[in-house]
Amino acid sequence: MRNPPATHRTGHREWHPRPGPATPERPGARRAVGVVRPVITLVLAALLGILLPATDAGAASGHPFTTRVTNFDADGNQVVRYDTEGNSVDAHDGEIAFFDGTYYLYGTSYDCGFAWQATSSPFCGFKVYSSPDLVHWTDRGQLFDATDSVWQTRCNGATYGCFRPHVNYDANTGTYALWVNVYDNSVGFRVFTGSSPVGPFSEAPVPTLAVNNDAPPGGTNNGDHDVFVDSDGTGYLAYTDWRGNGDLVVERLSPDHLSGTGEYTRLSQSRTEAPALFERDGTYYLTYSDPNCGYCAGTGTSYRTAPDPLGPWSQPTKISSDSCGGQPAFVSEIPTTSGTAYLYASDLWNNGQRNEALANYYWAPLEFTDTGAISPMTCRNSFSLTLATGAAGHQIPRPDADQADGVSGFRTYCDIRSGVARFQTFTPSRSGTLSAVSYSGFQTGNPDAGLEVSIYEASESFQPTGAALSSTAVPAAKTGWSPRDVTVAPDITVTAGQRYGLLISSDTTTGCYGLAYNDSSPYPGGGESYSDDNGSTFRREAGRSLKFSTCVRRAGRT
Repeated sequence: MRNPPATHRTGHREWHPRPGPATPERPGARRAVGVVRPVITLVLAALLGILLPATDAGAASGHPFTTRVTNFDADGNQVVRYDTEGNSVDAHDGEIAFFDGTYYLYGTSYDCGFAWQATSSPFCGFKVYSSPDLVHWTDRGQLFDATDSVWQTRCNGATYGCFRPHVNYDANTGTYALWVNVYDNSVGFRVFTGSSPVGPFSEAPVPTLAVNNDAPPGGTNNGDHDVFVDSDGTGYLAYTDWRGNGDLVVERLSPDHLSGTGEYTRLSQSRTEAPALFERDGTYYLTYSDPNCGYCAGTGTSYRTAPDPLGPWSQPTKISSDSCGGQPAFVSEIPTTSGTAYLYASDLWNNGQRNEALANYYWAPLEFTDTGAISPMTCRNSFSLTLATGAAGHQIPRPDADQADGVSGFRTYCDIRSGVARFQTFTPSRSGTLSAVSYSGFQTGNPDAGLEVSIYEASESFQPTGAALSSTAVPAAKTGWSPRDVTVAPDITVTAGQRYGLLISSDTTTGCYGLAYNDSSPYPGGGESYSDDNGSTFRREAGRSLKFSTCVRRAGRT
């Protein structure tokens, strides 16, 4: 077998063979043992059971704080961002906003299996996360309930989908306005209002815009957009005119930011999308995808400038040919101790594959010349910012947490299917009841069978020994499409210092179950092995660990 494919900043996934015996790939899956518990698993903040105190992981302070954000590992491979409960961040094609000292990430969810132009796929809704430091993101849930038949009809795969949630604050009304791009009406947008940046949001009347307002409903009329609020409170919508061959439009919004005014300008270009509008030192900038390319893992970024949002706009300048392996998403203004940082983002799409829940993110501040031009982008593995307002975030610990390998430096791969299994070992630090075991898993390709998650004693060479101590069947419907904790409750007695392992397998003949893995030995108390012969033999993979965690309840505790 071979090593798992690297997820590079270019978006391509390739296998890199290792020296020595053949080594496998990295899969994943999700939940169960004894009884399947649809519990959201809270992953440890440190290795070997060293925990941080439980506080509000999403609350920032009013003090400066230096944070460090990671996009790629040292070898240039994309890494998964995990939330404070240990599940991957599932908010794509949205934005980061800063309200009242807290950072909010808005985006489209793909965890339920939405796939663009797959007519049978459901709509997963829009999500929001909050953070004190741009690193530790707390899942705050859905912006509104999208599970009912109305929203499924408007936004499922049969109607092209709904995308790009953008939230702004209207000081005149003291409310938050949400704009989303839809394809079930003429104008291409729906708007909402709410009293909190995390919702819930209530739908407002359909907005009126100057372009394509009376186009045939249900077509590709207006597309990707951004909402910008100027320093005087005036709002603007930058959006894509699909009927104009991908031209970009900037239109002034009504005082309540819920509709257009008919005052607009065109940029008179074609085959572009995903505009992001911002202001710096009296100059307005518009970055955008050049050319447009839905779900591409590497399309260009260009920008134009103007003295006013309604123009006149300069000629375009390209600053990246591949957007660091993705497609431009947004530019957010982040207050720092040295002034405003203009945080550029691209969605690192899964290159048009049928599981965009695996897409990652590229974030980094734009750099400017002395004349105000945006410098050509240099893709950065990581960067630091001293936030004007921030605080140290942390992972939320689970009760009785014992072993884990953290949340940093993980990549994804999918190969657990009929004949292929993974075995992650661990060594409890205390004796007691193994009350919960989790690993980060997902599904791809609609598996026709569920997972089997079993606990075995393990040898020092990472081989399962004897009969299974516990085993649980996890239905496919209980496994999401983004890397999330699959949690099982073995309720078996374990002994401190004894090596155990969780065996992940499936009889599926379609699709696969995936996993998150790290090849930098993040868990010194154990390791992983791989089988491609129905579990007859397992081969150890040096330095590799699947993302997992365990909980051990001491004797006498309930």
